Amino acid sequence: MYNTTEQYSEFNKSMVNSALQMAKISMDTAERIMGLNLEASKENFAHLSDTLKNLSEVRDPQALTTIRNQINEKLVEKSTGYARSIYDVATNAQAQYTALVESHIANLNQTVTSNIDKAVKSAPAGADVAIAAIKSTVAATTAALDGVTKTAKQVANFTDASIKATVDAASAAIKPAV
Repeated sequence: MYNTTEQYSEFNKSMVNSALQMAKISMDTAERIMGLNLEASKENFAHLSDTLKNLSEVRDPQALTTIRNQINEKLVEKSTGYARSIYDVATNAQAQYTALVESHIANLNQTVTSNIDKAVKSAPAGADVAIAAIKSTVAATTAALDGVTKTAKQVANFTDASIKATVDAASAAIKPAV
């Protein structure tokens, strides 16, 4: 038969483990972003120091224009690199969250299927039609969820490619203009 207490205990353990895994992913992501922010701050400070030094050595308007163009080009490169780094961290975190959720959905499907099989063994005679309907519903739901998951992955891949292409195009367009 069913051991409800044991099932609740297993469910609670699973949820605690999930919460801990999500917290770890969140903390790792926050740590990476803080590291990127600190590195960007250091680079910006160094760039500002170099810029001020170069500006203090300007003797004619043409040199000032050249320095301005160099400053703008470096700023675009650094901003684009920083945005890409942040995007990569966010994409990585999203992939980890997705993998965690997908594994829980797979476990849930397995548990539901197992519980249906147990119910079949203890079902009264004539319950075959109802059990077949339940199994059919579970199979249809699983198939629909798989379809939604595949579509979501395709949208995520398309979005990822679009963002990267847009950033590359914007970087290419800005460089000649500077």
